[in-house]
Amino acid sequence: MLALPFPAIDPALFTLGPISMFGMELGPFSLRWYALAYIAGLLLGRVYVNRMLLAEARWPGGKPPVPVEETENLLIWMTLGVVLGGRLGYVLFYSPHLLTDPANVFAMWKGGMSFHGGMLGVIVAVILYAKRHKVSLLSLGDAIAIAAPIGLFFGRLANFINGELWGRVTDVPWAIVFPQVELYARAYPELAATIGQGRHPSQLYEAVLEGLVLFLVLAHLAWRTDALKKPGTLIGTFLVGYGLARAFCEFFRMPDVGIGFDFAFGSLGISRGQLLCLPMIIAGGLFLKYAQGAQPKEQTT
Repeated sequence: MLALPFPAIDPALFTLGPISMFGMELGPFSLRWYALAYIAGLLLGRVYVNRMLLAEARWPGGKPPVPVEETENLLIWMTLGVVLGGRLGYVLFYSPHLLTDPANVFAMWKGGMSFHGGMLGVIVAVILYAKRHKVSLLSLGDAIAIAAPIGLFFGRLANFINGELWGRVTDVPWAIVFPQVELYARAYPELAATIGQGRHPSQLYEAVLEGLVLFLVLAHLAWRTDALKKPGTLIGTFLVGYGLARAFCEFFRMPDVGIGFDFAFGSLGISRGQLLCLPMIIAGGLFLKYAQGAQPKEQTT
């Protein structure tokens, strides 16, 4: 079975050190593509949100939820939410055994982040921010939903560069042999039979659907319709869109090693990621139902 070789890309953009200082050796310090993906997603997301906030006529009553100069403060809250929530989500949803060793719960440098956990962390951060600053929670959520696919796009590209979250074995012409499978097979012998076999580059599928396609859908609603005047519309669209895209891509993605399928039906199964998408889709539908029941609020004069 023919397959493409995995591109030789160093997971670290660059590495500095080790550095000797005051008799101590520090480092080495690396800037990894995954960290760069988080930074790019947050910073580019802020630029895009700022542009959207300046289009005042598109918001309810002609008033954006926050002024542009406040987005820097909001970014700090969101960064804490996505990092802490992402790590806690990974521990709770995928590696609960880490709870027996509290020192490893926040050992993010060892790897392990969950999108669903990061999303919950952002939700909590946004709720606290909106309550403290007395701004419209739904409109603020719409503003954040607009930019969320940017971070998803870069994050999935970083997953591909790291050679993690690879897809299932396949014979499609674009199948890729991920060398990292051999490393995982040392701890999970059930993978040994698939070493050297081509797999779906499911990270790229997710980058396209969860990132690019979802970004274009939300951009169309924000710039070409009055969706922002019905607060909650973009939140709902994002939740439903991401949930459906992720659940679809999970059919090509290898279930998490050590977990497998939560429900198996012969050769088919329901993965942990698909189960976590279900409440997202339901919640998104409820947001859309609420938003569509509200009358558009025109700009006041």
